[in-house]
Amino acid sequence: MSPLVISDGSTFKFFGSAQDHKRVLEGDKGKNTGGMGSYSPSRLFSKSLEKKIIEKIIEPTFRALKDKKQKFKGFLYAGLMIKNNEPYLIEYNVRLGDPECQTILPTLKSDFLDLIIACCKKKLLKKKIIWQRKKSICIVLCSKGYPDKFKNNIEIKKLNYLKKKSEDFIFHAGTINDEERIYSNGGRVLNFISISDNLSNSRERILGLIKKLNWKNGFYRKDIGYKALNK
Repeated sequence: MSPLVISDGSTFKFFGSAQDHKRVLEGDKGKNTGGMGSYSPSRLFSKSLEKKIIEKIIEPTFRALKDKKQKFKGFLYAGLMIKNNEPYLIEYNVRLGDPECQTILPTLKSDFLDLIIACCKKKLLKKKIIWQRKKSICIVLCSKGYPDKFKNNIEIKKLNYLKKKSEDFIFHAGTINDEERIYSNGGRVLNFISISDNLSNSRERILGLIKKLNWKNGFYRKDIGYKALNK
């Protein structure tokens, strides 16, 4: 799982959690990718686990930075393994994470820019980060052949004609706009996101949108979030 925190150099605040699917094939099989999809919050997340993550991993990290007279402003993304409700750190990234941020940010009720400015001015302590009590899921539409060889510059028709609900989002990743026509320009092309009270309903809505798009050069995993849904 991936918990995130935001820091202004003197304090930090928890910024949600997500769990992504790296493997290219359904059932988490095949080659590793940049991420075939994700969901938030992680199925492993709990208040007791959050407390352990902060006390055992995040706080010691910031103490070490302080001891070295260093300050960090921005997002800290921790890649963790969880065993018996105990967190183990694999890596840190100094970014929001992709496709994790696509599932986390749509559930944010606080003004995102306001939080960023607060970090720049060391005023994060005074800010309260407010979230929707929703679950979110992201499915990545990829170019056929990814993560190996794939073709670029394949037009994606019908994209502007898809009818979305207010809780549904489509974020561009590997695309280009040429004379108001959208073409693929990468392995991971589009991110389809939906937020709701029910992860299963959100996934069905996304799968419906991708099916209506019917992009012949694309493929995607239909089982994103399956561990959380099976649970």
